[in-house]
Amino acid sequence: MSMNKSKQKAVARRWTPERRKDFLQSVAYLTPSVLGVLVFFVVPFGIVVYYSFISGPADPTFVGLKNFRELLGNYAFQKAATNTVTFSLMAVPLAVVLGLGLALILEARIPGKSMFRTFFLSPMMVPVASVVLVWQVIFHAKGTLNQFLELFGVQGVDWLKSPFCQLVIVVLFLWKNLGYNMILFMAALANIPKELLEVADVEGASAAHKFFHIKLRYLSPTVLFVTILSMINCFKIFREVYLLAGAYPYEGLYTLQHYMNNTFTSLNYQKLSAAAVILALVMIVLIALLFKVEDIFGKDVEG
Repeated sequence: MSMNKSKQKAVARRWTPERRKDFLQSVAYLTPSVLGVLVFFVVPFGIVVYYSFISGPADPTFVGLKNFRELLGNYAFQKAATNTVTFSLMAVPLAVVLGLGLALILEARIPGKSMFRTFFLSPMMVPVASVVLVWQVIFHAKGTLNQFLELFGVQGVDWLKSPFCQLVIVVLFLWKNLGYNMILFMAALANIPKELLEVADVEGASAAHKFFHIKLRYLSPTVLFVTILSMINCFKIFREVYLLAGAYPYEGLYTLQHYMNNTFTSLNYQKLSAAAVILALVMIVLIALLFKVEDIFGKDVEG
């Protein structure tokens, strides 16, 4: 009996009017956000998953994995997935490494640092349509780059319809995103404990040793964040490619976004939903692996 009374008193102490008021206020503040996530993210994704397992919106017959098998055997999807993976494997590492390199350059005392920083941040303020117009002028079959190459006797090519087409988009991606990545790394570099770097200087550590054993360890969360952000931006490159080459571009520029957009236009919702589910699963697995790698790499720093 005495133990039950002590438990009741403990519960009563925990649920004082002030605590109850704080709890209700927290619920009131969180409810709009939770409802927004449910209405605009969770419920739509649940509908997408549902569509991926039925014959179609007009025929809700459960077909199991049929839509996924047909999708994986579709040449257009295979080509789009291959191009997207190839582009990501080129663009993401370059975006991370070059962004970090620019941040390290700006961390040093170099002349014209403010102009250098402004040059790489200016693409963030330029509208996408203007960027695409510049790229069309440069990389057109009779554009600026080909005219420049002809001065040296080099035969120009139609860059957007050649094996080099993805390199053109990679350059566009880097030009558009390097500035933001650079700023993130600069902020992370500023938060590294100066005492560790000073001790390393006193002990005669080389610049390479300080970078790999001190700076890079503390930068691991930012490297993870920039990598995930760059992956997301890779999937958003569809806007630029669509404006450059249209809905059915040269094969090398045909991405997953093109496939999903064209599937939506043809009202093939079951294949569109299956592609969206596969894409979501791949992104979840990749992000989980990145978090695991960052956890292993940065564990000693956190400790």
